[in-house]
Amino acid sequence: MEIVPQSIPEVLLLKPRVFGDERGFFVETARQTALDAAGIPPLLQHNQSRSGRGVLRGLHYQLAQTQGKLVRCARGSVFDVAVDVRPGSPSFGQWVGAVLDDVEHHQLWVPPGFAHGFLVLSELADFCYLCSNYYHPSSEQGLAWDDPDLAIDWPPLEAGAALQCSARDQTNPRLKDQPAERLPG
Repeated sequence: MEIVPQSIPEVLLLKPRVFGDERGFFVETARQTALDAAGIPPLLQHNQSRSGRGVLRGLHYQLAQTQGKLVRCARGSVFDVAVDVRPGSPSFGQWVGAVLDDVEHHQLWVPPGFAHGFLVLSELADFCYLCSNYYHPSSEQGLAWDDPDLAIDWPPLEAGAALQCSARDQTNPRLKDQPAERLPG
């Protein structure tokens, strides 16, 4: 597995080897020794979501039990985003984005202290999260996916596709409006 630091070096793009033939493919999606070597902590919780074209989930993070997430798209294609929301970080307010799909099987390591979100580009997408800590719903926070200060370059949707967000994700605050006590410490 090739591990490539991104423009924010704590965010890693993992490129596993894919073995394919006329029958299909095989890919190793996680090996603890490789994750250890990359500085990724043990992963305790595995989640999966299914979403349709144009669904945007995020940008989410937790204050308590902060989670690092090793994410991948098992079916379809998404544009995945990690935003540094760690006060005092040299990359505070910066983002990294990558297309994750079921062809190349790339994964993105989103460290604790980063907000995370994705936009579905394909008709359907099954999105998998391996998390370094357990979900803590009462400490979950969100940021506006369209915050102009973040200026995330979300890819355009195909003609006729509509952007879909949850009611909560439509009302998340901009980063500059998020009180300090609602950012990871």
